[in-house]
Amino acid sequence: MPEIKETTYLKDLWDQDEARRLAGNDIALLCYRSNLLGADLRITNFGGGNTSSKVELPDPFTGKAVRVLAVKGSGGDLGSIKESGFAMLYLDRLEQLKGRYRGEEHEDEMVGYYPLSAFGENRVAASIDTPLHAFLPFPHVDHLHPDWAIALAASANGKQKMDEFNRRFGRKLVWVPWQRPGFELALVIEKAVKEHPETDGIILGGHGLFTWGMTQRECYLNSVHTIDQMGEFIQEHQAKKGASFGGLEHTPLADRKNVAIQILPALRGALSSNRRVVAHYTDDNDALAFAGSKWSKNLAELGTSCPDHFLRTRVCPMFVPWNPAKEDVSRLKAKIREQVIVYREEYKKYYDTWARSDSPRLRDRNPSVVIIPGIGLFGFGKNKKEAHITTEFFINAIHVMAGANALEDGAVAHPLPQARRPEQSHEFAHFHNYVALPRSEAFRIEYWALEQAKLERMPAEAEFSRKIGLVIGGASGIGREVALLLAQKGTHLVVADFDQAGAKKTADDAGALGSAEFVASTGVDLGSSESLAEAANFTILEFGGLDVIVNTAAIYPVAGRDGELSDAAWGRTFLVNLTGNYLLGRQTEWIFKDQNLPATMVLTSSANAVVPKKGSEAYDTSKAALNHLIRELAIRLGPTVRVNGIAPATVVAGSTMFPRDRVIQSLEKYTIAFSKSESTEELCSKLADFYAQRTLTKQPILPQDCARAIVWLAGDDSAKTTGHVIPVDGGLWEAYLR
Repeated sequence: MPEIKETTYLKDLWDQDEARRLAGNDIALLCYRSNLLGADLRITNFGGGNTSSKVELPDPFTGKAVRVLAVKGSGGDLGSIKESGFAMLYLDRLEQLKGRYRGEEHEDEMVGYYPLSAFGENRVAASIDTPLHAFLPFPHVDHLHPDWAIALAASANGKQKMDEFNRRFGRKLVWVPWQRPGFELALVIEKAVKEHPETDGIILGGHGLFTWGMTQRECYLNSVHTIDQMGEFIQEHQAKKGASFGGLEHTPLADRKNVAIQILPALRGALSSNRRVVAHYTDDNDALAFAGSKWSKNLAELGTSCPDHFLRTRVCPMFVPWNPAKEDVSRLKAKIREQVIVYREEYKKYYDTWARSDSPRLRDRNPSVVIIPGIGLFGFGKNKKEAHITTEFFINAIHVMAGANALEDGAVAHPLPQARRPEQSHEFAHFHNYVALPRSEAFRIEYWALEQAKLERMPAEAEFSRKIGLVIGGASGIGREVALLLAQKGTHLVVADFDQAGAKKTADDAGALGSAEFVASTGVDLGSSESLAEAANFTILEFGGLDVIVNTAAIYPVAGRDGELSDAAWGRTFLVNLTGNYLLGRQTEWIFKDQNLPATMVLTSSANAVVPKKGSEAYDTSKAALNHLIRELAIRLGPTVRVNGIAPATVVAGSTMFPRDRVIQSLEKYTIAFSKSESTEELCSKLADFYAQRTLTKQPILPQDCARAIVWLAGDDSAKTTGHVIPVDGGLWEAYLR
């Protein structure tokens, strides 16, 4: 094992006091080691890599000590894994599987034996990498996917550069050519270690890194030390090389975020031909440098090399050949639509070329990563988290390509070191020094029956999963309840309100019900066209588009001392309660047209729209006009967008239109007995009960009642309803239409 020196890039995060506290609990120490490794994305990416320890535990049947392998379970993430996330298997049973192995063509059937090898009551699904850890003769093993290591593993001169690395740092790494993860690779690396007993690590061609140690601490240090040295090695080469990817051809646009907003609905709509997707956009330096480089198109066509990257980013990203200096946004939108068609056709050819009779069916022909010069990188997934991770994985791939580019020192010569046999070398595509997986191998991973089985085990998606909503008026009352209910049903959500602090509070609460990454908040002024546009643009930049708009915001003007409204109060009431809804439809119409996906808009009217009363003329007539605006918008925005409304009877609970002063005023108006010492909540309850007695059901109308009606109108269960206003009034006969 190499001497441990000061690191250049990575930090030794090991806390000896914490390690001593965990001493005697090997699984707790394994978890601790794993969390430290997963805390730095330069060491391994989200959900990537795995760790293991071989421990002695009492057999639950005999009570005698037996050797057990503890290894990260399938689908786990090193940074967040708990002790319960490790699969536990009898080592002797895993060893016995060598006798049952029928060869590489049958290696997938070995996975069926892993559950039969489970130790005790452990039922964590073991990953396909389980035998890779089991067959290495070391107590503690790390298998990681650091960008610096993969850059070496994906270089056309990778083995030569590994030898140079060994000389430079006094190391004894061994090169193993590309082999898909699984039982065969486990036997290959076991053989490599037996043939090189002095080795202190393995580079898997096109894949990643294996390191190990005799103790948890030694294993951790070996991993950190090795990756840090590789970083130093790659950075030395990059410093000599200078510009990556052939240099910059397209300079990043100064207003690129604004351009991203303008194109995202069209891009999302084009990529949602199979199922809706959610977007994540990044314009960080790496994304911009790659997207605008001379080699970006060629490298994008090759796709990624590491299997962990590939499972997220698909066979390759979609590159949009747009010239930001000469072409406008309308041309970019046209090119996006053209390029998506080309991508789907090429993807279908890829599937047809490599699919076998027992292959899983074609899932989706759309890309999950899109690269646009001058703007950056877009990732897409079933939710924001997946889209974000997908984007990060391609950033990892960019780092790998940059590292391989830096290691280039001459013409590419066959056979490539990634090939197990010389005749396989030409199956590996390369551009300059970067080597990608053969398309046949890429297909074997993407359409792996084991991966398909994992997808089929996933729980059903929630009703509003993949949909993006904007709730205006979400800080309180009905709007708050709508936001919470939509969040529970899986919606990606922006909560907007004039009360920005209230909107953030609702967003935080909604995030706690679902996922914090699925919710954001912003301020909005319903009476301002510019503010409404900003709220819509904010939603686009957060999630990629817009599927559901709900507006519950309104104002109830209070008359002056003379009992009359001022002209300004009358105008403000109509501006917010009526014109604001019209502006909302006008400012979002382009989004729906560009997306071309079914969408919904639900506005909030009132029973007052059809019940005339003295003293509330401005509010009542603004809501009456809103009823007709709903019908007008349904015609204007149809058939893509359904526009409906609800008409609640008076909702007192949680409403900003019922501050304490107004509640007291109403109680006095209706001669309802009360004491000014009573709490506001008690006063509101008395007023709500009074209003309830005017209805057939005799029940107060609650914000939750209205929210359920709104969410029904916003969802697919009401797919044949548009241009209607649904009463939520408990049977207020005064509001019956005549």
